[in-house]
Parts: sequence; structure tokens; C-alpha cells
Amino acid sequence: MIKNWYLTVIFFFLCSNILLAQAPAWGGGADQTDLSFGFTFTYVSSNFNIIKKPTWRTPYYDPGVGKNITDSLNSISSAPTPGFAIGFITRYSLDDHVEVRALPSLFFADRSLSYTYATPSEDVVKSIQTTTLDLPLEIKLKTDRIQDFRAYLVGGVKYSEMIGKGNAQPTLDPLQMNVKNVSGFGSYEAGIGCDIYFEFFKLSPEIKIANSFGNVLVAQNQPFSVPIDKLFLHTIMFSLSFE
Repeated sequence: MIKNWYLTVIFFFLCSNILLAQAPAWGGGADQTDLSFGFTFTYVSSNFNIIKKPTWRTPYYDPGVGKNITDSLNSISSAPTPGFAIGFITRYSLDDHVEVRALPSLFFADRSLSYTYATPSEDVVKSIQTTTLDLPLEIKLKTDRIQDFRAYLVGGVKYSEMIGKGNAQPTLDPLQMNVKNVSGFGSYEAGIGCDIYFEFFKLSPEIKIANSFGNVLVAQNQPFSVPIDKLFLHTIMFSLSFE
């Protein structure tokens, strides 16, 4: 009786292994070749990390009119503002756990700076409307696949080039000017995500942060740039990728 029970268990495991080996590899073959392609949709939240000058509170003196045209500053801040991006994925697998990804994307995202003054009626929010072409290059480190799921870490660098009119100045009036950003800059990225395998495609929810390497501020002699020493762009991205 005991011998028959052992034989039954062994037979069950052998049959299970055969069935699993014959089961189709879901995911539409996304991981079955070294090179594959896909696309991604991304929600973006951006804000500036601000480094102010020691004299940032000083009222702005306009030599054109020969007097101060702002009151003293109380604060400069940058609230997160939303945006979105669409892009393409080119993936090359180095082995089952490491791959290289290029994700050229178009980013449509606003950035803002809020100024509060000793005179509240002078408070103002300056928006920088931007469209950028982002060119990230990333390394993706993957866990073993467990049925139709695997987790991963991702990190890399990217270059962003402005292609919109975020640097345009609508007027020569200093109080109507916007803060200018450099047209191109580099950033580093890091994030986590997971691959979920469906019958015909692979879905990858992912969250990343990106921080610019250097200062993105273009120095100008105008009321909203003079108080600031440096601006660093901070971005949080939640994306859904399909391969």
C-alpha cells in the first residue's frame, strides 16, 4: 500500500512537469527573443528643488524706471505639476535577468515657481510650459519569472532636449517675464516595476524618479530669476508599458 502511494506521488509530479513544459509561454513572446519593441504611456509629476541666493529676499530694483518694482520676498516654492509622456521601447536582453532599454519619449509637462511677497497682492505663480524629447538609456535587473509575474529594478541616465516654447518671453516688462530653463540637460533615473504576462502581450507597471544632474536655470536680470541661485528638476513618473 505504501509503495503504491509513493508511485502515485512520483507519477503525479512527472505529469505536472510535462504539462508545465508544454504550456505556452504567455506574454506574446516578449521575452522569447533578445530584441523586442513596445510602447509606453506615462503620468508625470514635476517640481523644482530651489537653491536661493543669500540676498534672495531683497526687492528687485529696475534700473529702467529707477526704483524697486517688487516688495521683499517671503518665500519661493515649487509645487508638483502634472504632465504626461508617450514613448517607444527598444529592449535588448543580455541574459534572463539583465536587459538594456532605450525609451525615446515626448514629455508634455508644466513646471511652476510660486513667489510670495511682503505685500500679498504681489504674490505670483510663474509657469514654464515645456515639451521635451527625452532619450533614456537604462539597465533593467529582473527576478526569476514566477508563473506570469516577475519584479524588477531599473536605473540609468537620460538626456532631455526642449522642443516647445518654454523659454519664450511674451514681453519686455520685467514683471511679466517667465523664468527660463536650459534647452538641454542630463538626469539620472531609478525605479521599480513588475512584468505581468498576458496571453498576447506583457504589461509592465513602473514607478521612477528622475533628478537633473546640474542647474537648469538660465540666469537673467529680472525679478523672478535674480533671487535664485540654482534650480534642479525633480520628476516622478508612473508608466504602463506594453510589449
